[in-house]
Amino acid sequence: MIDLKSLSLQEMTDVLKSMGQPAFRGKQVFTWLHKGARSFEEMTNLPKALRDQLAAECLLTVPKVARKQVSQQDGTMKYLWELSDGNCIESVLMRYHYGNTVCISSQVGCRMGCAFCASTIAGKVRDLTPAEMLDQVLFTQLDSGLEISNIVLMGIGEPLDNLDTVLKFLELVNHPDGMNIGMRHISLSTCGVIPGIRRLAESNLQLTLSVSLHAPDDETRSRIMPVNRAYHVDDLFDACHAYFRRTGRRISFEYAMIDGVNDNDWQADLIAKRLKGMPGHVNLIPLNDVVESPFKPSKRIAAFQRRLESHGLTATVRRSLGGDIDASCGQLRRKAMEEAKKGEMSQ
Repeated sequence: MIDLKSLSLQEMTDVLKSMGQPAFRGKQVFTWLHKGARSFEEMTNLPKALRDQLAAECLLTVPKVARKQVSQQDGTMKYLWELSDGNCIESVLMRYHYGNTVCISSQVGCRMGCAFCASTIAGKVRDLTPAEMLDQVLFTQLDSGLEISNIVLMGIGEPLDNLDTVLKFLELVNHPDGMNIGMRHISLSTCGVIPGIRRLAESNLQLTLSVSLHAPDDETRSRIMPVNRAYHVDDLFDACHAYFRRTGRRISFEYAMIDGVNDNDWQADLIAKRLKGMPGHVNLIPLNDVVESPFKPSKRIAAFQRRLESHGLTATVRRSLGGDIDASCGQLRRKAMEEAKKGEMSQ
């Protein structure tokens, strides 16, 4: 079965031409898919025979809303999407004064093993397809009735561990005949997969790269982020400096504040030292209290922020959204998995 929605416009046109159709049919199908068509029957400007052929030979991904939570505090919406194979992923719609941002997943589960993250607890199941990534943006917009203006690849999974898919997704969501969301409205977060950072730099896309730093020294970072054992901090910052030189784009460094682990003044000083020579934004994140994690939220966020700013760095504290609806990535999926397991055990 051909996964049409994962194809570029040119690839889709080639598929339709191979079916004996004129080239303009490719754009017609592309437009329908990127408007959220749920079946080929909806494509009323296509001949009935072609619709039947597409239904017989092509796959049309349509995720189901397995669970939806809406924050009573700030209107944040969290979706648990059920995919065609029964696996579930999460997306979060956040509402800001400058527009609506959707945070999407790139994998079912994650193999990176960060000690404070709920997404990685059950490990990685599989990569998502470009269509499954696009669907999160498209169907979140359709279900909520709110226009999506910004995308963050910071949900379940490591985007640079599924880079070919991510690059195709970016091409699709940026296409003028599709959702037409500009690259400067897209942020991609990585835990520090250096080959992926270097490859992304070569692509020279004008998106915002966010690096989940969480510690500036090898000892601490290896303790909480196993990826650091493969890609050390020195090498990570070398890759970040090279990325900035290649793209001219400022990198955002995500930093989850963990009590007594990474919130010391000397660590703030080390961040400043490693960022010297390039503009950097440090985004301090109040830690979500994950039940399975031994780590607790820091009490020194304001002091750490002041220390960074004393070095001339831009440091902000992320506004917490959706605190009443398990809005940190992985929590809703984990809860659903636990409930399913309990159901199986009770049968």
